[in-house]
Amino acid sequence: MSEVLVLGSTGTTGSRVVRGLRDAGVRARAATRNPVEPGQIRFDWDDPATYGPALHGVSAVYLIAPVAAEPRPLVEAFLKHAPEARVVLLSSSAVDEHTPVVGELPGLVRRQPGWAVLRPSWFMQNFLPGHLVGDSARAGRIVTATGDARVAFVDAGDIAAVAVRALLDPRPHNTDHLITGPRALSYAEAAEIVGKRLGHPVGHAPVSTEEYQQFLVREGLPESYAEMLALLDEAIRGGSEDRVTDTVERVAGRPARDFRTFANEEIR
Repeated sequence: MSEVLVLGSTGTTGSRVVRGLRDAGVRARAATRNPVEPGQIRFDWDDPATYGPALHGVSAVYLIAPVAAEPRPLVEAFLKHAPEARVVLLSSSAVDEHTPVVGELPGLVRRQPGWAVLRPSWFMQNFLPGHLVGDSARAGRIVTATGDARVAFVDAGDIAAVAVRALLDPRPHNTDHLITGPRALSYAEAAEIVGKRLGHPVGHAPVSTEEYQQFLVREGLPESYAEMLALLDEAIRGGSEDRVTDTVERVAGRPARDFRTFANEEIR
């Protein structure tokens, strides 16, 4: 197999996909705006001149969509440079064709001769420092609009393991992969587990959708983004993420990581 291009190669899932490909003996072409290490190549969604060189000669692409008001034209232009490449798109369990902004992207990827759409649930890594949930946990109080509904939080390493198989398996998967952890937890249950690791109580403060949106705005998020996140929490409150799949074990060949194991190994 020729090289695999990994977009978002320094991010939460992309860095793990790069590692997984290299562990499998495959050359990973790590795309980044500022390449400084061997194996990295310059790529910038805002500079279409970087699309062709990044894609030249690759057999497959791990695609993380651009953060843009209208990502479809950018992704469409990008994929024109690789009409024969297999494409694995990182999407979300919360995204369908009616979702504003990003809902059209899976349809673009499905035009490729080989493809997979990854639809993971909420990341376990959201509970680490640097994320609003993780920072709030360290302050002792996680705020959401999810009520007592449950989420099957998934580890980024498990998402990457599914991605690697979708990129490398001889036969393209040509399907959507709904990826979850092995059990669903409420935020109150997750907060209790995290609190035990941090050594102080962590509570969950359930609020209304409107109150959560206002909370996010106060935390510095743009109004439109805060509204989107608040509506996602509202969907969770209605049961949208209370489900468990066997995708990780079935595709990657190993059990999905449990939230308690994640907390014991990574929460500090």
